[in-house]
Amino acid sequence: MAYRDIWCGTVDETMIGKRVSVAGWVHRRRDHGGLIFVDLRDRTGLVQLVVEATGQPELHAVASELRSEYTMCASGEVVARSPERINPNLASGKVEIVLDSLRILAAAETPPFFPEDDVDVDETVRLKYRYIDLRRPKMFRNLQLRSQVVQAVRRYLGDAGFIDVETPILTKSTPEGARDFLVPSRLQAGEFYALPQSPQLFKQLLMIAGFERYYQIARAFRDEDLRADRQPEHTQIDIEMSFIDEADIQNTVEGMFAAAFKETLGVELQLPFPRLEYADAMARYGSDKPDLRFGMEIVDVSDIAGATDFRVFAEAVAKGGVVRGLRAEGAAGFSRKDVDDLTAQAAVFGAQGVLPIWLDADGGVRSPLIKFVGEDQTKALIGRLGGQPGDLLLFVADSKAVAEPSLGALRLSLASRLGIERTGWQFLWVVNFPMFEYDAKEQRLKAQHHPFTKPRLESLSDLKDKPMELGTYAYDLVLNGVELGSGSIRISEPDMQEAVFEALGLTEEDIKVKFGFLVEAMAYGIPPLGGIGLGLDRTIMLMAGESSIRDVIAFPKTASGSCPLTDAPSKVAADQLRELRIRTV
Repeated sequence: MAYRDIWCGTVDETMIGKRVSVAGWVHRRRDHGGLIFVDLRDRTGLVQLVVEATGQPELHAVASELRSEYTMCASGEVVARSPERINPNLASGKVEIVLDSLRILAAAETPPFFPEDDVDVDETVRLKYRYIDLRRPKMFRNLQLRSQVVQAVRRYLGDAGFIDVETPILTKSTPEGARDFLVPSRLQAGEFYALPQSPQLFKQLLMIAGFERYYQIARAFRDEDLRADRQPEHTQIDIEMSFIDEADIQNTVEGMFAAAFKETLGVELQLPFPRLEYADAMARYGSDKPDLRFGMEIVDVSDIAGATDFRVFAEAVAKGGVVRGLRAEGAAGFSRKDVDDLTAQAAVFGAQGVLPIWLDADGGVRSPLIKFVGEDQTKALIGRLGGQPGDLLLFVADSKAVAEPSLGALRLSLASRLGIERTGWQFLWVVNFPMFEYDAKEQRLKAQHHPFTKPRLESLSDLKDKPMELGTYAYDLVLNGVELGSGSIRISEPDMQEAVFEALGLTEEDIKVKFGFLVEAMAYGIPPLGGIGLGLDRTIMLMAGESSIRDVIAFPKTASGSCPLTDAPSKVAADQLRELRIRTV
């Protein structure tokens, strides 16, 4: 290359005596009078350069001008460092380059922060100066890992016969669970494109077209409230297959992850991943994305609690609700305030209260429940949960819809408070999700995944007679308590699709306007099909050990959806709006 013949981080003792050329950014300069030391950085790491004043005053003068973050190139001989100058923390720490030429390529102002991994700076500042932030070794490693995973995925799917097909970014607005980002059309005044929430409809059309195995590293856009693992635009590994069942898709995805983890992290994943029914996941862990790296399962005690004279327990069970408990091993030292804090967390999910039993290390039992439930039934509750001296037991009495997520939140909170170790890679398939959920505000059914998910039913009449009892051929992939993606077997029978639309309360006009092109395509020979969309950003976040997807995306948005670097979103000129026939109010 014109400016270098070797990367900084790859210079080592095997090159002693050779003349090399390097280029990069000045990480640090130290002037010792007769000697100037420069730590030069490129994306592979650091190498120490030495400029001697004796015999080369011009070179020494140029080196004296160097400051942090200047870009430069230089050449010289690789020599062994003296023992006192060896740096064991650097790959190049046993050698240095004694320069005979040096050229400053660009000066640099003092940056708002220095690109070091332990930098303590507000995230908004990091995002505003993202090009400085990305110079940090950790950020490069994260994006390099992302690139390596994508390459591994492409190789695996390509070898398995998948075809990479791009689908439109400007498309039609269809109901898919979140708000669409809309794009006004200049040529069709008053009409709008939508940015795709996923390539869902197009990948189904590709299966109808006979491609049989499709994938895409796809961009997806959702106008929704943001969190640490959510962005308005994200990337997913999108997959669709024909003439398959759900096991075929799950096996393909497992093989893909096994290949990517082995190739990039050197980790051997244990296959197959375990499967857990949605109902069991909610009952045992209080979550449809449970973290299985630790136990602390939720236990049903409705039969014991419902038979007591305690009104809170008895009424909950009589109304069709449940009483469930959680054993926090070794947490008997929690104070009343600690339990109040946990109660407040459960209240977020609608729980009216959390009832504790403290099992003291000396064998004593303390609880407000004893006077209402009685000693014998208190012992029965303790026995059902397997309580031991030193434990804290917590109970919630409410509907399943409240008790399950409340205890699920407590389970995670307790794991953090108790410092329970959560290491390793625990994948899980959660399967057989409900087909519908009831929207009380709109007083109608909604598809829990999407309206093309195939329901588990004996006849089409089940969609009318018992819609809330229907499961689906839908599945989520979970890793360490984080949902990586959702998929399903799609409806491939036109009459079933029509019946699902009817159950959702869609009129013929609704269907025609929203999904007409897909419904028409289904009439021309549709195969059994299914697929999955997997969040690439979340996957890399976990693999890199980060807590936010913003640290594995090159140019992310803030939690409010803005970009401090470019100041997007921003106002546009009046003539641009006039051309689009749009007025803001």
